[in-house]
Amino acid sequence: MKQQEEVGEHQATEWVNTHGDALYAFAVTRIKDKELSKDLVQETFIAAWKGFKQFRGEASVKSWLFSILKNKIADHFRRQKWSATEIGDYNDQDPFFDAHEHWAKTTSPKTWEDGADTLLENQEFYKVLDYCQGKLNTIQRAVFSLKYVEEMGTDMITDELNLSQANYWVIMHRAKLQLRACMESNWFITR
Repeated sequence: MKQQEEVGEHQATEWVNTHGDALYAFAVTRIKDKELSKDLVQETFIAAWKGFKQFRGEASVKSWLFSILKNKIADHFRRQKWSATEIGDYNDQDPFFDAHEHWAKTTSPKTWEDGADTLLENQEFYKVLDYCQGKLNTIQRAVFSLKYVEEMGTDMITDELNLSQANYWVIMHRAKLQLRACMESNWFITR
């Protein structure tokens, strides 16, 4: 038993040295909170160390650790108490649309001069996109990241975050509107 514990401790130390930075970077990009990211990575390593005996090696250690971290992040979002102001209720004061549900003149979509291929090659674009994602509220950032970064399906996201389908679509719609507005004011040159 003691020899098995020593092997587990040795493995855990190796995992921290080998995968700690990548796990931390992954967590920070998902939740935008450095201290919370450190805590979740630490919880990941503790869970991996405790579950070491059950690790069957069917996946790589790296994949296994990332899987644990993804679950820790999802658990964090599930524990959050989303207030009506954070999730947002539909109201008649929506700044993007007028009373007839048409685009407001000041917020209607603009033509972007840069093409998609140009944007994908531009590192500055990604910095601005990351900045704009950071301006979303917690639930919007979670929904948007799970959909477009993690490429999770809608059903899986609603299950993970305990959201109704209708609530998911409202949150996603508002996240996209806010991202578009932020990107237009911080990156795109409009005609």
